[in-house]
Amino acid sequence: MKKRFVTEALEPLAQLMETAYIGRLGPVELGSAGISTNIFNCISKLFNIPLLSVATSFVAEDISKNSVKDSASGIGNLSAVFLFPILMYYLQLGATGAAISTVLSPYIVAFLLIWHLNKRAVLLPPKLGSLQFGGYLKSGGFLLGRTLAVLITMTLGTSMAARQGPVAMAAHQICIQVWLAVSLLTDALAASGQALIASSFSKGDYQSVKDITDYVLKIGLFTGVFLSAVLGVSFGSLATVFTKDAEVLEIVRTGVLFVSASQPLNALAFIFDGLHYGVSDFPYAAYSMMISGAICSTFLLYAPSILGLPGVWLGLTLFMGLRTVAGFARLLSKNGPWWFLHRDCQRTELAT
Repeated sequence: MKKRFVTEALEPLAQLMETAYIGRLGPVELGSAGISTNIFNCISKLFNIPLLSVATSFVAEDISKNSVKDSASGIGNLSAVFLFPILMYYLQLGATGAAISTVLSPYIVAFLLIWHLNKRAVLLPPKLGSLQFGGYLKSGGFLLGRTLAVLITMTLGTSMAARQGPVAMAAHQICIQVWLAVSLLTDALAASGQALIASSFSKGDYQSVKDITDYVLKIGLFTGVFLSAVLGVSFGSLATVFTKDAEVLEIVRTGVLFVSASQPLNALAFIFDGLHYGVSDFPYAAYSMMISGAICSTFLLYAPSILGLPGVWLGLTLFMGLRTVAGFARLLSKNGPWWFLHRDCQRTELAT
Protein backbone atom coordinates (compact mmCIF):
# COMPACT_ATOMS: atom_id res chain seq x y z
CA MET A 1 0.00 0.00 0.00
CA LYS A 2 2.85 2.38 0.84
CA LYS A 3 4.59 1.71 -2.48
CA ARG A 4 1.40 2.35 -4.41
CA PHE A 5 0.79 5.58 -2.50
CA VAL A 6 4.26 6.86 -3.38
CA THR A 7 3.87 5.86 -7.03
CA GLU A 8 0.44 7.44 -7.39
CA ALA A 9 1.76 10.62 -5.78
CA LEU A 10 4.25 11.04 -8.64
CA GLU A 11 1.48 12.03 -11.07
CA PRO A 12 0.34 15.19 -9.28
CA LEU A 13 3.95 16.14 -8.64
CA ALA A 14 4.67 15.78 -12.37
CA GLN A 15 1.69 18.03 -13.12
CA LEU A 16 3.02 20.66 -10.72
CA MET A 17 6.40 20.60 -12.43
CA GLU A 18 4.73 21.01 -15.82
CA THR A 19 2.83 24.06 -14.52
CA ALA A 20 6.05 25.52 -13.11
CA TYR A 21 7.91 25.08 -16.40
CA ILE A 22 5.08 26.60 -18.45
CA GLY A 23 4.66 29.43 -15.96
CA ARG A 24 8.20 30.57 -16.74
CA LEU A 25 7.12 31.15 -20.35
CA GLY A 26 4.59 33.83 -19.35
CA PRO A 27 1.03 34.33 -18.03
CA VAL A 28 -0.60 33.95 -21.46
CA GLU A 29 1.06 30.59 -22.05
CA LEU A 30 0.15 29.48 -18.52
CA GLY A 31 -3.50 30.45 -18.97
CA SER A 32 -3.62 28.74 -22.37
CA ALA A 33 -2.15 25.60 -20.84
CA GLY A 34 -5.01 25.53 -18.36
CA ILE A 35 -7.58 25.45 -21.16
CA SER A 36 -5.59 22.87 -23.14
CA THR A 37 -5.15 20.66 -20.07
CA ASN A 38 -8.87 20.75 -19.43
CA ILE A 39 -9.64 19.63 -22.99
CA PHE A 40 -7.02 16.88 -22.73
CA ASN A 41 -8.53 15.63 -19.47
CA CYS A 42 -12.04 15.63 -20.95
CA ILE A 43 -10.98 13.39 -23.81
CA SER A 44 -8.52 11.10 -22.02
CA LYS A 45 -10.30 10.60 -18.70
CA LEU A 46 -13.84 10.26 -19.98
CA PHE A 47 -13.41 6.54 -20.59
CA ASN A 48 -10.23 5.46 -18.80
CA ILE A 49 -11.42 6.42 -15.30
CA PRO A 50 -14.59 4.25 -15.48
CA LEU A 51 -12.65 1.33 -16.95
CA LEU A 52 -9.88 1.60 -14.37
CA SER A 53 -12.25 1.82 -11.41
CA VAL A 54 -14.35 -1.14 -12.56
CA ALA A 55 -11.33 -3.27 -13.40
CA THR A 56 -9.70 -2.53 -10.04
CA SER A 57 -12.77 -3.75 -8.17
CA PHE A 58 -13.25 -6.83 -10.38
CA VAL A 59 -9.66 -8.09 -10.09
CA ALA A 60 -8.77 -6.57 -6.70
CA GLU A 61 -7.29 -9.79 -5.18
CA ASP A 62 -4.58 -9.72 -7.88
CA ILE A 63 -4.09 -5.92 -7.99
CA SER A 64 -3.56 -5.68 -4.26
CA LYS A 65 -0.55 -8.02 -4.63
CA ASN A 66 0.83 -6.74 -7.94
CA SER A 67 3.16 -3.77 -8.21
CA VAL A 68 3.62 -3.84 -11.99
CA LYS A 69 1.03 -1.15 -12.67
CA ASP A 70 2.56 1.04 -9.98
CA SER A 71 6.06 0.66 -11.41
CA ALA A 72 4.87 1.42 -14.94
CA SER A 73 3.01 4.54 -13.79
CA GLY A 74 6.04 5.70 -11.86
CA ILE A 75 8.31 5.30 -14.90
CA GLY A 76 5.80 7.14 -17.08
CA ASN A 77 5.55 10.11 -14.71
CA LEU A 78 9.30 10.28 -14.22
CA SER A 79 9.81 10.24 -17.99
CA ALA A 80 7.50 13.26 -18.29
CA VAL A 81 9.48 15.12 -15.62
CA PHE A 82 12.71 14.27 -17.46
CA LEU A 83 11.37 15.37 -20.87
CA PHE A 84 9.88 18.72 -19.77
CA PRO A 85 13.14 20.73 -19.55
CA ILE A 86 14.72 18.97 -22.54
CA LEU A 87 11.87 19.59 -24.98
CA MET A 88 10.76 22.96 -23.62
CA TYR A 89 14.11 24.68 -23.10
CA TYR A 90 16.97 22.71 -24.64
CA LEU A 91 15.10 22.08 -27.89
CA GLN A 92 13.23 25.40 -27.45
CA LEU A 93 9.81 23.94 -28.18
CA GLY A 94 8.13 25.89 -25.37
CA ALA A 95 4.55 24.91 -24.57
CA THR A 96 4.59 22.47 -27.49
CA GLY A 97 7.38 20.57 -25.75
CA ALA A 98 5.27 20.34 -22.60
CA ALA A 99 2.38 18.94 -24.63
CA ILE A 100 4.62 16.34 -26.27
CA SER A 101 5.96 15.25 -22.87
CA THR A 102 2.44 14.94 -21.46
CA VAL A 103 1.28 12.83 -24.40
CA LEU A 104 4.33 10.55 -24.44
CA SER A 105 4.00 9.64 -20.75
CA PRO A 106 0.81 7.52 -21.02
CA TYR A 107 2.15 5.82 -24.15
CA ILE A 108 5.21 4.72 -22.20
CA VAL A 109 2.99 3.37 -19.40
CA ALA A 110 0.76 1.54 -21.87
CA PHE A 111 3.72 -0.06 -23.65
CA LEU A 112 5.27 -1.28 -20.39
CA LEU A 113 1.97 -2.75 -19.15
CA ILE A 114 1.18 -4.53 -22.43
CA TRP A 115 4.72 -5.86 -22.65
CA HIS A 116 4.53 -7.28 -19.12
CA LEU A 117 0.99 -8.65 -19.40
CA ASN A 118 1.82 -10.33 -22.70
CA LYS A 119 4.37 -12.46 -20.84
CA ARG A 120 1.89 -13.51 -18.16
CA ALA A 121 -1.43 -13.94 -19.94
CA VAL A 122 -3.18 -14.25 -23.29
CA LEU A 123 -4.39 -10.73 -23.90
CA LEU A 124 -7.00 -11.65 -26.52
CA PRO A 125 -9.42 -14.52 -25.67
CA PRO A 126 -10.26 -17.20 -28.27
CA LYS A 127 -13.86 -15.98 -28.53
CA LEU A 128 -15.28 -12.48 -28.15
CA GLY A 129 -18.16 -13.93 -26.13
CA SER A 130 -15.78 -14.83 -23.32
CA LEU A 131 -14.96 -11.16 -22.71
CA GLN A 132 -18.05 -10.75 -20.51
CA PHE A 133 -18.74 -7.19 -21.56
CA GLY A 134 -22.04 -7.13 -19.67
CA GLY A 135 -20.59 -6.58 -16.23
CA TYR A 136 -18.20 -3.91 -17.44
CA LEU A 137 -20.85 -2.04 -19.41
CA LYS A 138 -23.31 -2.06 -16.50
CA SER A 139 -20.87 -0.74 -13.91
CA GLY A 140 -18.85 1.28 -16.41
CA GLY A 141 -21.99 3.02 -17.65
CA PHE A 142 -22.66 4.42 -14.19
CA LEU A 143 -19.08 5.59 -13.83
CA LEU A 144 -19.17 7.14 -17.30
CA GLY A 145 -22.03 9.33 -16.11
CA ARG A 146 -20.11 10.13 -12.94
CA THR A 147 -17.01 11.11 -14.88
CA LEU A 148 -19.06 13.29 -17.20
CA ALA A 149 -20.49 15.12 -14.18
CA VAL A 150 -16.98 15.81 -12.86
CA LEU A 151 -15.60 16.93 -16.21
CA ILE A 152 -18.55 19.18 -16.99
CA THR A 153 -18.25 20.89 -13.59
CA MET A 154 -14.48 21.35 -13.87
CA THR A 155 -14.75 22.49 -17.50
CA LEU A 156 -17.39 25.03 -16.58
CA GLY A 157 -15.13 26.32 -13.81
CA THR A 158 -12.26 26.70 -16.30
CA SER A 159 -14.56 28.46 -18.78
CA MET A 160 -15.75 30.95 -16.17
CA ALA A 161 -12.15 31.61 -15.09
CA ALA A 162 -11.05 32.19 -18.70
CA ARG A 163 -13.73 34.84 -19.10
CA GLN A 164 -12.04 36.87 -16.36
CA GLY A 165 -9.07 37.52 -18.67
CA PRO A 166 -5.61 35.97 -19.37
CA VAL A 167 -4.02 37.17 -16.12
CA ALA A 168 -6.89 35.81 -14.00
CA MET A 169 -6.79 32.55 -15.99
CA ALA A 170 -3.06 32.19 -15.34
CA ALA A 171 -3.67 32.70 -11.60
CA HIS A 172 -6.52 30.19 -11.70
CA GLN A 173 -4.27 27.64 -13.41
CA ILE A 174 -1.68 27.90 -10.62
CA CYS A 175 -4.32 27.64 -7.89
CA ILE A 176 -6.21 24.77 -9.51
CA GLN A 177 -3.05 22.75 -10.23
CA VAL A 178 -1.80 23.06 -6.65
CA TRP A 179 -5.33 22.35 -5.39
CA LEU A 180 -5.67 19.22 -7.53
CA ALA A 181 -2.10 17.98 -7.10
CA VAL A 182 -2.24 18.13 -3.31
CA SER A 183 -5.74 16.61 -3.32
CA LEU A 184 -4.55 13.74 -5.52
CA LEU A 185 -2.11 12.72 -2.80
CA THR A 186 -5.13 11.55 -0.82
CA ASP A 187 -6.62 10.11 -4.01
CA ALA A 188 -3.59 7.83 -4.14
CA LEU A 189 -4.50 6.65 -0.64
CA ALA A 190 -8.09 6.12 -1.78
CA ALA A 191 -6.95 3.99 -4.72
CA SER A 192 -4.94 1.76 -2.40
CA GLY A 193 -7.85 1.49 0.02
CA GLN A 194 -10.20 0.60 -2.82
CA ALA A 195 -8.15 -2.44 -3.81
CA LEU A 196 -7.88 -3.67 -0.21
CA ILE A 197 -11.59 -3.15 0.47
CA ALA A 198 -12.63 -4.86 -2.75
CA SER A 199 -10.46 -7.86 -1.95
CA SER A 200 -11.88 -8.27 1.59
CA PHE A 201 -15.45 -7.47 0.52
CA SER A 202 -15.40 -10.17 -2.15
CA LYS A 203 -14.43 -12.72 0.54
CA GLY A 204 -17.18 -11.61 2.91
CA ASP A 205 -14.56 -10.42 5.40
CA TYR A 206 -16.66 -7.52 6.69
CA GLN A 207 -14.54 -6.93 9.77
CA SER A 208 -11.49 -6.21 7.61
CA VAL A 209 -13.56 -3.92 5.38
CA LYS A 210 -14.75 -2.05 8.47
CA ASP A 211 -11.21 -1.71 9.81
CA ILE A 212 -9.80 -0.53 6.47
CA THR A 213 -12.64 1.98 6.07
CA ASP A 214 -12.04 3.39 9.53
CA TYR A 215 -8.30 3.62 8.87
CA VAL A 216 -8.44 5.36 5.48
CA LEU A 217 -11.06 7.87 6.67
CA LYS A 218 -8.98 8.83 9.70
CA ILE A 219 -5.70 9.08 7.84
CA GLY A 220 -7.44 10.90 4.96
CA LEU A 221 -8.89 13.51 7.31
CA PHE A 222 -5.57 13.91 9.11
CA THR A 223 -3.76 14.30 5.79
CA GLY A 224 -6.27 16.88 4.62
CA VAL A 225 -5.92 18.96 7.78
CA PHE A 226 -2.13 18.70 7.66
CA LEU A 227 -1.98 19.75 4.00
CA SER A 228 -4.38 22.60 4.73
CA ALA A 229 -2.07 23.96 7.42
CA VAL A 230 1.05 23.58 5.28
CA LEU A 231 -0.53 25.30 2.27
CA GLY A 232 -1.99 28.07 4.40
CA VAL A 233 1.49 28.99 5.57
CA SER A 234 3.50 28.36 2.40
CA PHE A 235 1.24 28.92 -0.62
CA GLY A 236 2.08 32.61 -0.99
CA SER A 237 5.76 31.78 -1.34
CA LEU A 238 5.13 28.59 -3.30
CA ALA A 239 3.32 30.54 -6.01
CA THR A 240 6.58 32.25 -7.02
CA VAL A 241 7.85 28.88 -8.25
CA PHE A 242 5.24 28.97 -11.02
CA THR A 243 5.49 32.60 -12.15
CA LYS A 244 7.29 35.87 -11.48
CA ASP A 245 4.52 38.03 -12.93
CA ALA A 246 3.43 40.52 -10.26
CA GLU A 247 -0.17 40.78 -11.46
CA VAL A 248 -0.63 37.02 -11.51
CA LEU A 249 0.93 36.61 -8.07
CA GLU A 250 -1.36 39.27 -6.62
CA ILE A 251 -4.43 37.35 -7.76
CA VAL A 252 -2.95 33.99 -6.75
CA ARG A 253 -2.49 35.16 -3.16
CA THR A 254 -6.21 35.84 -2.93
CA GLY A 255 -6.78 32.13 -3.57
CA VAL A 256 -4.90 30.94 -0.48
CA LEU A 257 -8.14 30.27 1.38
CA PHE A 258 -9.54 28.23 -1.51
CA VAL A 259 -6.42 26.13 -1.97
CA SER A 260 -5.76 25.47 1.71
CA ALA A 261 -9.07 25.48 3.60
CA SER A 262 -10.76 23.08 1.16
CA GLN A 263 -8.15 20.32 1.53
CA PRO A 264 -9.97 18.36 4.31
CA LEU A 265 -13.09 18.31 2.13
CA ASN A 266 -11.07 17.24 -0.90
CA ALA A 267 -9.38 14.46 1.05
CA LEU A 268 -12.65 13.01 2.32
CA ALA A 269 -14.33 13.34 -1.09
CA PHE A 270 -11.61 11.27 -2.78
CA ILE A 271 -11.56 8.75 0.06
CA PHE A 272 -15.31 8.23 -0.25
CA ASP A 273 -14.91 7.63 -3.99
CA GLY A 274 -12.49 4.80 -3.23
CA LEU A 275 -14.87 3.35 -0.65
CA HIS A 276 -17.80 3.39 -3.11
CA TYR A 277 -15.76 1.61 -5.77
CA GLY A 278 -14.35 -0.90 -3.31
CA VAL A 279 -17.82 -2.29 -2.57
CA SER A 280 -18.93 -1.85 -6.22
CA ASP A 281 -21.45 0.84 -5.24
CA PHE A 282 -21.23 2.34 -8.72
CA PRO A 283 -24.88 3.50 -9.08
CA TYR A 284 -24.75 5.62 -5.93
CA ALA A 285 -21.34 7.02 -6.86
CA ALA A 286 -22.76 8.08 -10.22
CA TYR A 287 -26.08 9.52 -9.08
CA SER A 288 -24.62 11.45 -6.14
CA MET A 289 -21.92 12.91 -8.37
CA MET A 290 -24.46 13.94 -11.02
CA ILE A 291 -26.63 15.71 -8.45
CA SER A 292 -23.60 17.44 -6.89
CA GLY A 293 -22.34 18.43 -10.32
CA ALA A 294 -25.71 19.83 -11.38
CA ILE A 295 -25.96 22.00 -8.26
CA CYS A 296 -22.43 23.31 -8.54
CA SER A 297 -22.66 23.88 -12.31
CA THR A 298 -25.70 26.07 -11.72
CA PHE A 299 -23.75 27.98 -9.09
CA LEU A 300 -20.79 28.40 -11.45
CA LEU A 301 -22.99 29.80 -14.18
CA TYR A 302 -23.96 32.81 -12.10
CA ALA A 303 -21.52 33.33 -9.19
CA PRO A 304 -18.40 34.38 -11.21
CA SER A 305 -20.29 37.22 -12.89
CA ILE A 306 -20.90 38.67 -9.41
CA LEU A 307 -17.88 37.54 -7.38
CA GLY A 308 -15.29 37.18 -10.12
CA LEU A 309 -12.61 34.48 -9.80
CA PRO A 310 -13.46 33.78 -6.12
CA GLY A 311 -16.90 32.73 -7.36
CA VAL A 312 -15.25 29.97 -9.41
CA TRP A 313 -13.23 28.79 -6.43
CA LEU A 314 -16.26 28.88 -4.16
CA GLY A 315 -18.20 26.76 -6.64
CA LEU A 316 -15.46 24.12 -6.79
CA THR A 317 -15.26 24.03 -3.00
CA LEU A 318 -19.03 23.54 -2.87
CA PHE A 319 -18.62 20.64 -5.31
CA MET A 320 -16.17 18.84 -3.04
CA GLY A 321 -18.29 19.58 0.03
CA LEU A 322 -21.41 18.03 -1.53
CA ARG A 323 -19.42 14.95 -2.52
CA THR A 324 -18.25 14.58 1.07
CA VAL A 325 -21.78 14.94 2.45
CA ALA A 326 -23.01 12.30 -0.02
CA GLY A 327 -20.26 9.93 1.13
CA PHE A 328 -21.14 10.29 4.79
CA ALA A 329 -24.84 9.80 4.01
CA ARG A 330 -24.11 6.50 2.26
CA LEU A 331 -22.05 5.11 5.13
CA LEU A 332 -24.77 6.06 7.60
CA SER A 333 -27.43 4.24 5.58
CA LYS A 334 -28.43 0.84 6.96
CA ASN A 335 -29.96 -0.35 3.69
CA GLY A 336 -27.03 0.12 1.28
CA PRO A 337 -23.86 -1.94 0.77
CA TRP A 338 -22.47 -0.58 4.05
CA TRP A 339 -25.18 -2.25 6.17
CA PHE A 340 -22.57 -4.34 8.02
CA LEU A 341 -21.11 -1.19 9.61
CA HIS A 342 -24.21 -1.06 11.81
CA ARG A 343 -24.08 -4.70 12.89
CA ASP A 344 -21.74 -7.09 14.66
CA CYS A 345 -19.40 -8.12 11.84
CA GLN A 346 -18.19 -11.31 13.53
CA ARG A 347 -21.74 -12.61 13.99
CA THR A 348 -22.58 -11.69 10.41
CA GLU A 349 -19.58 -13.60 9.06
CA LEU A 350 -20.45 -16.67 11.17
CA ALA A 351 -24.02 -16.55 9.91
CA THR A 352 -22.91 -16.45 6.28
